Amino acid sequence: MAAPQAALAQEMTNIAQNDTGDTAWILVSSALVLLMTLPGLALFYGGLVRAKNFLSVMLQVAAVAGLASVLWVVVGYTLAFGDSVGGVIGDGNKWMLIGLSILREGMTLPESTFVLFQMTFAAITPALMVGAWVDRARFGWVLAFTAIWGLLVYAPVAHWIWGGGWLGQMGVTDFAGGLVVHCTAGVSALVIALLLGKRQGFPSSALLPHAPGMTMLGAMLLWVGWFGFNGGSALAATDDASSAIINTHVAAAVAALVWVLIEKVKFGKATTVGFATGAIAGLATITPAAGYVAPGAAILLGIAGSVVCYWAITLVKIRWAIDDSLDVFAVHGVGGILGSLLLGIFMSADLGGTGFAEGTGIGGMLGIQAIGVAVVALFSAVVTALIAVGVSLFIPMRVTEEEEVQGLDMTSHGERAWHFD
Repeated sequence: MAAPQAALAQEMTNIAQNDTGDTAWILVSSALVLLMTLPGLALFYGGLVRAKNFLSVMLQVAAVAGLASVLWVVVGYTLAFGDSVGGVIGDGNKWMLIGLSILREGMTLPESTFVLFQMTFAAITPALMVGAWVDRARFGWVLAFTAIWGLLVYAPVAHWIWGGGWLGQMGVTDFAGGLVVHCTAGVSALVIALLLGKRQGFPSSALLPHAPGMTMLGAMLLWVGWFGFNGGSALAATDDASSAIINTHVAAAVAALVWVLIEKVKFGKATTVGFATGAIAGLATITPAAGYVAPGAAILLGIAGSVVCYWAITLVKIRWAIDDSLDVFAVHGVGGILGSLLLGIFMSADLGGTGFAEGTGIGGMLGIQAIGVAVVALFSAVVTALIAVGVSLFIPMRVTEEEEVQGLDMTSHGERAWHFD
């Protein structure tokens, strides 16, 4: 008789430890992050391509996010956040999400809520890379590559930094994904752009976006959704969440304004695509630091993100002549890397940040962050190249010249107009 009562008491204790306010906030944040992907990212990328490839981009973003979500349930979560095996990878014991705890250890959240929130991150990260290969990548190759990439690149890096792995133990810090999301996706996108080659007409012809207004709308949805991305990464409905959201918003705002100012000085007018791109650059830059720095530092990060990412686009597209079509590396990769490094400075309590670990100063923190950037970038580049080439042995990476000229909406994805007599 005592045993059932003891079990009931234990269950009630666990329920009492679950903060329903925190849980509700993370559930809402999960929805906001999914809003970033579907429809935010799809509209942002869809408006930037030519009309003949609009549907193919929308389909790729949606299919990649859907496939990543399924794989997260099957094995991705347990590889990223399972009990650590040597600080390298999760133990795999919670495949298919079996044996989830009522509460995630050390949190006030049900483990299922934590799984859901992290699933949305695992979904948007490979979807970001779609912008690097628009107009020319084969759909089957895209799905096979991103599926393997999520398990061999994203999951290990997430474990190293967020899941109790060796980089986190070393002190590498990433509040919401500057390294785990933006560095991995950005560097991998650059590698794929190099392997895949240039679009026909690049760089001599102007490959203009067909719907800048759609891109602007997508950027606005990304901006709003980023509140869940960064604010939710506090994993509680606390001051940390609200501070992260304030920093996220102000960094995006100042970065967008600086970007259109640069355009005004260089070209005599501001553009909607420039405002949208600047906002995303600011958002990517503040992401790793959002919960650790003061609002004044967030403004400086937004300015730095806008200036450096603008320069990076020029470097990649003009000097290097690499066709990273929608600037995934120059905006997401460079922004995430820059924010991860600047975190080593502005996290200082003397500058209004939350402060470093005992015995660590600005120089030491910068060094730790630099190691994290170097390791994640190198690992992402090497493994991405191996996966891409390996998959291409079975599924060609690129569509034919004729298919590229006609547009992937008609050729690669079989979109047809239906006629009824």
